[in-house]
Amino acid sequence: MSSVLEYDVVVIGAGPSGAMAAGLLVQKGYRVLVLEKMTFPRFSIGESLLPQCMGFLEQANMLRPVVEAGFQYKNGAAFQRAERYGAFDFRQKFSEGWGTTYQVERGTFDKILADQAAAMGAEIRYEHEITAVDVSGEKPLLTYLDKDKQQHQVQCQFVLDGSGFGRVLPRLLDLERPSDFPVRKSIFTHVVDHISDPEFDRSKILITVHPEHQDIWIWLIPFSNGKCSLGVVGEVEVIDAMAGDSAQKLQTFVSQCTELQDLLCDAEYPVPVREIVGYSADVKSLVGNNYALLGNAGEFLDPVFSSGVTIALKSSTMAAPLVDRQLQGEDVDWESEFCQPLKKGVETFRTFVEAWYDGRLQDIIFSTNQSPEIRAMISSILAGYAWDEANPYVKDSKRRVNVLAEICRQG
Repeated sequence: MSSVLEYDVVVIGAGPSGAMAAGLLVQKGYRVLVLEKMTFPRFSIGESLLPQCMGFLEQANMLRPVVEAGFQYKNGAAFQRAERYGAFDFRQKFSEGWGTTYQVERGTFDKILADQAAAMGAEIRYEHEITAVDVSGEKPLLTYLDKDKQQHQVQCQFVLDGSGFGRVLPRLLDLERPSDFPVRKSIFTHVVDHISDPEFDRSKILITVHPEHQDIWIWLIPFSNGKCSLGVVGEVEVIDAMAGDSAQKLQTFVSQCTELQDLLCDAEYPVPVREIVGYSADVKSLVGNNYALLGNAGEFLDPVFSSGVTIALKSSTMAAPLVDRQLQGEDVDWESEFCQPLKKGVETFRTFVEAWYDGRLQDIIFSTNQSPEIRAMISSILAGYAWDEANPYVKDSKRRVNVLAEICRQG
């Protein structure tokens, strides 16, 4: 084994949360090492960004390369179930801030952010897998394998885990705990869509609810190159009961949704169909002795409102200044300054996810008699502004959603 390396901060994972955290910290003058298990670019889902992300990218000086990449412009979200349809324009929202964003192929998007962090001064090592972490001492000690399977160690003052679904620290430090969401499965791919309908709006993600099962839904995320991300989400038992392999199951679900099938009648399926099972996750704590968990490494709810990247970037913009303060010798209360405020927005998204699957939010979205003011408040949360406590549907999300759903049902 080689001698132990020394850095100020080690970031686990070069995805959006890790890249942004690394970029923010190197701009403060810290020596940052990013250890990433995969090579970039690599396939990932979570392609429909929310406008709130744009503010975070701007804050980290990472916005320009994203804007210049030519991604598909996005201004909202559309929902359909049989003949019912509802759409939100994120520019018509309650909260201040960006009202537009992009739909991105994550392999390209994630590499742009990682390359920007590297250009700022972060050292990124790809194909490096962390095998052990010791946080019992004054400085965390990480053991990892390089691309040649040679073992090394690195010591630092602070560790940030941006490993996403890899969930490195939760696994190695026994931080995982079961999510209280039902176990769901997602089957997904990229298609060449050949959509010819002139009324189809490529600037919005389209969420289609299964005509018979309100808790099964299909996403369609248009890209700028004539392709779409396409995937279905449902409880494991329902999807497993469908005949055929993953590709056949996905196409069967599409065929059962008449409006979606009409859109994709000429679609090609050149990319292998993938699946994820039991993606919802939680942890005992987001922080510990000189470490913190970012984004999906801490908690992941559900893909329905595309909140994953937003929460990841939000966590990085919150954690990086606190790491800076701690390394400057200040006392930082990570529970009150990081965990609690981050979870406030996560809980807002949780309310909306739960209400989506039990039908309350669908009743709201598909209601034909909607208040413009309330629509703007709902639009803000769907646009990612889940931490804006000036919004009544953030400040008191559970009660407000319950009351509004009951009004819509009565109406």
